[in-house]
Amino acid sequence: MSKYKYYFKKPRSEIIKDILKWLAISGVVYVAAASPYFTIQLLRNIKRLKKYPKRKLSSAFYSLKKQGCIIIQEKNHQIYITLTEKGKKKVGRLQIDALKIKKPKKWDKKWRIVMFDISQLKKFYREAFRGKIKELGFYPVQKSVWLHPFDCSDEIEVLKDFFGLNEKEVRLIIAKDIGNDDYFKKIFKLS
Repeated sequence: MSKYKYYFKKPRSEIIKDILKWLAISGVVYVAAASPYFTIQLLRNIKRLKKYPKRKLSSAFYSLKKQGCIIIQEKNHQIYITLTEKGKKKVGRLQIDALKIKKPKKWDKKWRIVMFDISQLKKFYREAFRGKIKELGFYPVQKSVWLHPFDCSDEIEVLKDFFGLNEKEVRLIIAKDIGNDDYFKKIFKLS
């Protein structure tokens, strides 16, 4: 059985996600173009992608180029791979999809309150933001006031960045006392 058996089964979309994440972290990537075997050269230089079969990796790069997510150029005997604006947006969506709030072993007895006032002109962003914080486990206190017991400042910053929202539109407040919180403790299964 091949050492790649798991990756043969892995869908191309997962390989594409790995390539996009890798490019987002690396910025512009280049490999020597001395050989016509682009994929082999790429695999020699990029450890993270070695786990994939060459044929699937080649197909994923071709797909990303065809979709307009990456640019592959040859200059001075080097092949340069860069993300396009479309590719950067796709990476941003992947980041948003992967967001999770970690549950600590012990609750610090502080509440995180997210309040937002996003204008009617940005209705789509408002609804998407509300949907994402609901997906992250926030509980609505009012229509635009949501509650969570665990640290989520990084996640809220990523969401604000992604949707292009500012401090006036989204505010995170950390509170020790929100009044009688027995109801919310039950909802979040806190002791």
